[in-house]
Amino acid sequence: MEEIKQALEKRKFSGDIEDAPETLEFYSHDASMFELKPKLVIAPKTADDVAAAVQIVAERKAHDAHLSLTARSAGTDMSGAAINDSIIVDFNRHLNKFIKLSGDKATTQPGIFFRDFDQHTGDLLLPSYPASRDLCSVGGMVNNNSGGEKSLEFGKTNKYVPEMKFVFADGVERVVKPLNKKQLDEKMAQKDFEGKVYREMFQLVEKHYDVIKAAEPKVSKDSTGYHLWNVWDRETGIFDLTQVIIGAQGTLGFVTEATLKLVPRRAHSGLLVLFMHDIDALGELIPKVLEHKPATFESFDDKTLWLSIKFMPSFLKMLGPVKFIHLLFSLIPDGLQLLRGIPKLVLMVEFNGDTEQEVRDKVRALHKELGHLKGRYEINGFEETPTEAKSEKFWIMRRRSFQLLRSKVKDKHTAPFIDDLIVNPEHLAEFLPKIRHIIKKYKLFATIAGHMGDGNFHIIPLMKLEDERDRKKLLPAMKEVNNLVLKYGGSLSGEHNDGLVRGPWLEQMYGKEVVHLFRETKNIFDPQHIFNPHKKANATWDYSYSHIREHF
Repeated sequence: MEEIKQALEKRKFSGDIEDAPETLEFYSHDASMFELKPKLVIAPKTADDVAAAVQIVAERKAHDAHLSLTARSAGTDMSGAAINDSIIVDFNRHLNKFIKLSGDKATTQPGIFFRDFDQHTGDLLLPSYPASRDLCSVGGMVNNNSGGEKSLEFGKTNKYVPEMKFVFADGVERVVKPLNKKQLDEKMAQKDFEGKVYREMFQLVEKHYDVIKAAEPKVSKDSTGYHLWNVWDRETGIFDLTQVIIGAQGTLGFVTEATLKLVPRRAHSGLLVLFMHDIDALGELIPKVLEHKPATFESFDDKTLWLSIKFMPSFLKMLGPVKFIHLLFSLIPDGLQLLRGIPKLVLMVEFNGDTEQEVRDKVRALHKELGHLKGRYEINGFEETPTEAKSEKFWIMRRRSFQLLRSKVKDKHTAPFIDDLIVNPEHLAEFLPKIRHIIKKYKLFATIAGHMGDGNFHIIPLMKLEDERDRKKLLPAMKEVNNLVLKYGGSLSGEHNDGLVRGPWLEQMYGKEVVHLFRETKNIFDPQHIFNPHKKANATWDYSYSHIREHF
């Protein structure tokens, strides 16, 4: 890497260039179960730095086929997309500035933490709102096409990025935004690399238009593949390359700036909580709940509940003494509720409103309807929490359970390999018991929590991956889960994307023809394959399996 370092210095690279052993070790992991140690880490300070790095690697790729660049920001990716054995480009260290707020749009650099971005937007909100929002970056959200608990009402990140600055494979930063047909024709007439990308992408999606449109997963959230079905709309005449860049996990180029559309924050929120004794009636219950148009519809299982109770003292460290004491007192009614029997599933239905009374009315309307059907749906009981403060205890259990699971089980580590499946809610009554059966069959220690309104569930087992017996469970368990998800017309990933873990199974989900179009997309944007290799449609299980962590 000495030649690369010298070349960067010659191009007046103003950022950091590091290859100390401790630095390389730190960047060899993200939040996934994989390990890839880079040979060099660079942290650009400007878009020109990013462009220079791309140009240098592109120039030397013919002489060193192994050279590549992988974007990394907060390092919270769970699919293995933020690691690489060549060069890591850290956007979080310096390219982390909030640029401006203009009306209902905010412009920012990609490396800013979402929590910091959110402080700048006042009464407006970027509604992607992932569970990792205290840890993740905005650039990671764009590259992942993140979603979360608010996606039921607002959808995912791809709906909120009207414009971006993007460094293409030729090392030139350009603006990417939706184009009408006249603007598209002008782009395609260009004689440069950008013109070539637009021409070839238009030819690809136009030629295979019907196949591409038919390939779109029939679920409310999806993060798999490249979303070609959103690029070109014959009816509107709009061509939008942002839609294939968002969620590409940095495999097509680098986002250096993003403009984000915001929505007003709701002044008030509250929950109706349902304790379910049985889940057989979910298929009937869920549509009734959704008829009331909740903002959020979440869930967690009995194991998550027991985990929260068992390790309750751990919340003291997480929350501090004041919030912890408040949590204890607020849970007293729920302790009495447990005397009726441990619910198999806790359902959290959130409503928003401009006034507290509006929220109360929505909560009570659903409670009234379901109260008559309590016996039919095996509901242990209800709890009305019509204010955000009263709702907090359930959100703590829902959001913090994974952290507890990871920190409290000795000698086991998170293995997110079946962690983000999604099927349509009407199938959940049949689907969830079968998923639980697979978990039990392979003796996986895991909780189930998720976005019930979307049918999107997070199942993150704890395993001892350095033990060959546990490693051997990965492939057969994954195959069984994948087969089950696809049997019910679902997607292998609603939010967490492909990376190393789900990329190998895209052909199973989409078929050879569509995956070939994904790979053609990669080739059009990145003909030398300099961006984030072995991910998405170019992932193979042999490669991924060979890079599962052996040391923790």
